[in-house]
Amino acid sequence: MPKFNSKSALAISAVLAAQLIGGAAIAAEGDAVKGEKVFKKCSSCHMVGEGAKNKVGPYLTGIVGRAAGSIEKFKYGKSLAAAGEAGLVWTEEELMEYLLDPRKYLRAKLDDKKAKSKMAFKLKKEQDRLDVIAYLKTIEAAE
Repeated sequence: MPKFNSKSALAISAVLAAQLIGGAAIAAEGDAVKGEKVFKKCSSCHMVGEGAKNKVGPYLTGIVGRAAGSIEKFKYGKSLAAAGEAGLVWTEEELMEYLLDPRKYLRAKLDDKKAKSKMAFKLKKEQDRLDVIAYLKTIEAAE
């Protein structure tokens, strides 16, 4: 068993403090290049970029920071539309939870055990979600 002295205790404290202050942000970063590859799983239903159109799902250009359910000419499910009307904005944190399990997310968000999502796809790996969100952040809507 290792022995701890005041120097090792100080070093451990410094590491923990760094994690609390900024280490979590470092650990929670995605890789946009890898995210572009992960997005290929999404591309059968969603488009991004200049000229993107709605498909089975809405286009995702400019999704980060956009109000949920706000793309004109796309027919959202009732639960997602209700979440948007209640003020849901797609932040990185909200997208992380939604992409893990859309139906479970909407049920919790709306406090409605019958809430549904048209999106059945789940991105279960945390790093895949981080990466695809990093990629989506690089695809901004035209002004």
